[in-house]
Order: sequence, then C-alpha cells, then structure tokens
Amino acid sequence: MQSVFLAALAATIAAQLAPGPNFLAVTGVALSQSRNAALCVAAGIASGVLLWVSSFALGISALFQAYPVAGIVLQFVGGFYFLFIAFKAFRSSRQKSASQTAQPTTHLTLAAAWRRGFLVVLTNPKAALMWAAVTAFLSGSGLPPEGVLAFAPVGASSAFLIYGSYGVLFSTPLAIRGYNRVAGHIELLFGGLFGLLGVKFLTDGIRQLRQI
Repeated sequence: MQSVFLAALAATIAAQLAPGPNFLAVTGVALSQSRNAALCVAAGIASGVLLWVSSFALGISALFQAYPVAGIVLQFVGGFYFLFIAFKAFRSSRQKSASQTAQPTTHLTLAAAWRRGFLVVLTNPKAALMWAAVTAFLSGSGLPPEGVLAFAPVGASSAFLIYGSYGVLFSTPLAIRGYNRVAGHIELLFGGLFGLLGVKFLTDGIRQLRQI
C-alpha cells in the first residue's frame, strides 16, 4: 500500500507543480491582494481536491460513465466560470491602467478567496479527469475503497503545501513591487489565460454534445 501511495503522490505532485488554473488563481490573488488571501485560495483548492478524490473513491465515476452528459455539464459550468474570472481580470486591468497608483480596486474577502480556489478545482474538467485517473490507479493496484479514500487528505495536503508555497512566493515585497509597476498588463495576461481556458472548455463541451 505504501509503494502505491508513493507512486500516486509522485504523479500528483508533478501535476500540481505544473502551471495551470490553480496556479493562476493563487498567484493572481497573491500578487494583487495579500498573502492571507492567496493562502485561502490554496485552502479552497485543497478542499476541492479532497472532495474530488473522496467522490471518486466512493464511486462517482460510475455516474459519469452512466450519464456522459454530466461531464458535458461540467465542461460548460467550468467554461462560464473561467470566463467570469477573465472578465473580472480584464475589468481590473482597465481600472489599474487608468490609475496612477496600481492598488487593488476590489478586495476578495478571505471567504471569497477560499471559494474561488474551491470553484476553480470543482469546475475544471481536467482536474476531474486527473483525480479519476489517480483513484483508478489506486483501485487498480488492489486498494479497497477505504484505502483509496485515505488518499484524499494526502492529495489535499499536497495541494495546500504546493499552492500555498506559490502564494507565499508571489506575495513577497519584491513580487508585489514588480506587480505594481505593470499591474494592468499582468491582470490582462491573467484575464487572457483564463479566457482561453474558458473558451476551450466551452468548445470541448459543444463538441462532446454533438457526439451524443
């Protein structure tokens, strides 16, 4: 069991270290707001991971197999949510570009920061596929459902440590000073990246819908 856990954890860490929606969500808040808010985003991501792994360990994958439309719905929800984040980033970019001081125009509460991290994970179909693959690997290696379920806090802890570290790194005074010099451009970049992800999720959902 230990070797199986270590193999799954190694794959999980490699996936979590790679830049993606979770990385963008944490670093965007770390740069534009505060370290505490970024850590709350990381905690939200960890909570989402805990829910995904627990759900797949308890058999939610059977639901996606029996009802493919559930996965398509997730594609559309994720696409629209990521476009919503992109819209807020574009609006912030315009406001900061028009301002002489690049101070955040809108602060997320700590609860809202946690919610952003949680929703970014839950509405990301690629995250769902990743955790489905991890739990399938654990189950296929002979672990019983309770053994697969035991990996949920492991994956969540790994997520918090990795994304929390990104949050700390990008909320240092040096990073904040660099951000303040080009805040409007950075917000524009974040908006563009989230926008591209949102459009991709929507187009993938439309393509899958046509195949039904």
